[in-house]
Amino acid sequence: MTNTQKEAPREEQFDVVDAQDVVIDVKPRSEVHREGLRHRAIHVFAFNAAGEIFLQRRSMTKDTAPGKWVSSCSGHVDSGEDYDAAARRELGEEIGLLEPQDFSRCFKVAACRETGNEFVWLYTCHAEGPFELDPEEISEGKWVGADELEASIRTHPREFSWSFVYLWRMYAERDAAAS
Repeated sequence: MTNTQKEAPREEQFDVVDAQDVVIDVKPRSEVHREGLRHRAIHVFAFNAAGEIFLQRRSMTKDTAPGKWVSSCSGHVDSGEDYDAAARRELGEEIGLLEPQDFSRCFKVAACRETGNEFVWLYTCHAEGPFELDPEEISEGKWVGADELEASIRTHPREFSWSFVYLWRMYAERDAAAS
């Protein structure tokens, strides 16, 4: 390779998993998505002291749900990485949050149509911002109260990704049952 040639960036590698979330193979991101193979992801709901959730609007360059409102942070678990490490990595990469407060696992969802065939661990944390948003990932972000979010989902459901709405509903039901 000459000095004027650049090596192409290597495509992300994901663990392909079976119905019990056991690794059975490793494949490139594009192949996993194209073939609809089961794989792993994380979502994080970051809340502020007022109880509002931080939402991000995905960049229009994203290959899934471009321009949609989604979780505070979400992303794939890289091959060989565990869910907890992926959640902390994604918080840093997407919104610049390196030390989330009260960071904890909330619940795990099995791979299904609503999650894009991803096993998902949902995490919660507390933070006040301001955040450093990665412009390649996120076009904007905002804090939203639960009532406002519910109203927006009812009146403008297409502004949100399916996976976010699915996880938000599960979170809200779990939260209501705990009250």
